[in-house]
Amino acid sequence: MGSDKKSSAARSARIEEMRRAEKARERRNRLLVIAAGVVVVAGLVAGGVVLVRSQSDDGGGAAADSKSSGTFVTGADGVRKWKGELGRNHVTKAVDYPVSPPVGGDHNPVWMNCNGDVYGDEINDTNAVHSLEHGAVWVTYNASADKGDVDALAAKVKKTPYTLMSPVDGQKDPIVLSAWGHQRTVTGADDPALDAFFEKFVQGEQTPEPGAACTNGLSE
Repeated sequence: MGSDKKSSAARSARIEEMRRAEKARERRNRLLVIAAGVVVVAGLVAGGVVLVRSQSDDGGGAAADSKSSGTFVTGADGVRKWKGELGRNHVTKAVDYPVSPPVGGDHNPVWMNCNGDVYGDEINDTNAVHSLEHGAVWVTYNASADKGDVDALAAKVKKTPYTLMSPVDGQKDPIVLSAWGHQRTVTGADDPALDAFFEKFVQGEQTPEPGAACTNGLSE
């Protein structure tokens, strides 16, 4: 009888030890799960902070640098080609472009409609640059441009998809044609260089996003 009691007590002791060991493993597993969850949450929070900061960088405050650097090189055909970097980031604040009118650079997420659209007032550079990214040609003029030429240019633009037109009072020359990374002046609506520029650069090889929309953007 005595030996049976000892054996029973020993078994009970082993069972209790096994239970304690199992409980200890369960506690360790719970701690590991909690620790893994903390790491995941921390990663998500960090990612959210980065996203918020990135979005904050795109909006509000002073004008942003265009993330563009370089200079124009004029070809034999009179077209000035931008040699250097042209940023393509989307920003929601004004951009300080190195040339006026701009030929590329960081720009607003929304483009100006450029399906032969003629604007009577100045438009936002950052929206127009987005249109250039889609392969549009932007016709601009200042107060020195002849009214007859302005009217004739408007008529041509209205018949040409992937073009837009607006006044830019700050530009140096009376009439300027701009495409992504390219620009030239023309003497008037009957200048042969006008048709040549349209033919080469409307949805031309310079287009960063060929076939992208010129409708469903901003209309004014």
